[in-house]
Amino acid sequence: MLFVGEAPPASGRFFYQTDSGLYRAIRDAFIDACPNVHEDDFLHSFRELGCYLVDMCGKPVDRMKGKQRRRACREGEVRLARVLKQLRPKIVITVVRSIAPNVRRSESRAAWSGRHIELPYPGRWMHHRRAFLAILTPILREYCGSRLSSRAGVRRGTEQVDPKPAVQSLANSFFNRRQRSAPGFRSRRVQSSGQSGKIGRVSVPA
Repeated sequence: MLFVGEAPPASGRFFYQTDSGLYRAIRDAFIDACPNVHEDDFLHSFRELGCYLVDMCGKPVDRMKGKQRRRACREGEVRLARVLKQLRPKIVITVVRSIAPNVRRSESRAAWSGRHIELPYPGRWMHHRRAFLAILTPILREYCGSRLSSRAGVRRGTEQVDPKPAVQSLANSFFNRRQRSAPGFRSRRVQSSGQSGKIGRVSVPA
């Protein structure tokens, strides 16, 4: 599962530093949906569940003017397409509605197919946060359940799952580099495994 944000904020707060509003919203949704996820070790659980978060832009854009900001997002499409080719996630979740067209173009560029979800940013508006949690929580409940079932199948020897060590290596780099940039955009070592499926779009009205 790949979460896509717009950019690290100019304030210096960052998801992987556990001090941003987006971090708290995603954490709360996971804790509500997945019984084995807890607040004190959330990032570890996030990684173990095969989840990642990257930004469309590697540098803050929230203090840019509209045209410059849109151009920065457009330029980030190539890098996001590279990440999609590398990771081939089953689910892509856009956490900022304004970048949804950019993410869709990246998906097309990467020839990616899967479940595509668009959420409003869970910022200062309470109704956006409620909508964010209302859509994301049941998706996570289904996702966490399927992950647990897969692991149980492996333990019983009835299901084979490719551990994708290169993907795990990239995931580790996301968590080890707690800085205001998008580390996933820098790695080129992960091999594409291929993924097919239907695209389902979910949007939330303002």
